[in-house]
Amino acid sequence: MGHITIDSVFALGLFVGMLVLLEVGRRIGYARLARDPEGARVGTGTVEGAVFGLLGLLIAFTFSGAAARFDVRRELIVQETNAIGTAWLRLDLLPASAQPAIRNSFRQYVDSRLSIYQNIADVAAARAELAKSTALQKDIWTQAVAAGQLDNAPPPATLLLLPALNEMFDITTTRTMATKTHPPSIIFIMLSSMALASSLLAGYSMAGGRSRSWLHTIGFAAITAAAVYVIIDIEYPRLGLIRVDDFDRALMDLRASMGG
Repeated sequence: MGHITIDSVFALGLFVGMLVLLEVGRRIGYARLARDPEGARVGTGTVEGAVFGLLGLLIAFTFSGAAARFDVRRELIVQETNAIGTAWLRLDLLPASAQPAIRNSFRQYVDSRLSIYQNIADVAAARAELAKSTALQKDIWTQAVAAGQLDNAPPPATLLLLPALNEMFDITTTRTMATKTHPPSIIFIMLSSMALASSLLAGYSMAGGRSRSWLHTIGFAAITAAAVYVIIDIEYPRLGLIRVDDFDRALMDLRASMGG
């Protein structure tokens, strides 16, 4: 099942659950009003305010965290592109005879890096490409060291190229960890639980009316479920509707400039 489908099913399930609990809360409120018309509302406002406030806090907290991680992932794409571009330019310092082989390895490396995230939905394919890029890193490093030791290699070659390669390789670990950085599952469980609890209390509060307010009932459930859907979707920006793929264009343009 695709990530978009999972998100949609989860949001739809939350929406339906909230509608059910709104109705359950309303019926509980009616029963309480029938038994104790004067005391049914005593003290409920404080509890409802606390629960709704906590729900709002959780939504704000999870959305803010997801948005921050989304921005970090986009920035890391730019950083990797810059690191690869810098290392690519510094290959000019190597002897001309050594450049074709290492430049070809660079092209394969960038292709592999792009494939990792283009196939992120296929875990096996993504892992295979990650292993390939790691092997290419070792190959590029070996070629660069060997080229820097040639008799006609200028002294600054290795001093400038190797740090650039090191930065280019390090950013891959940072990006890999960034894709795995998510809040604990208990956060989403708690958020969903608070949404359902708020629905129960909201339904109880609406029990005083003679008829249901479908606008408030459906609106509250739909808006909350939509907010949770967006939070989860932005947390996985390569699998849902909210994506960072546009930023891959920078790396794709760099690859195009390498020719081959």
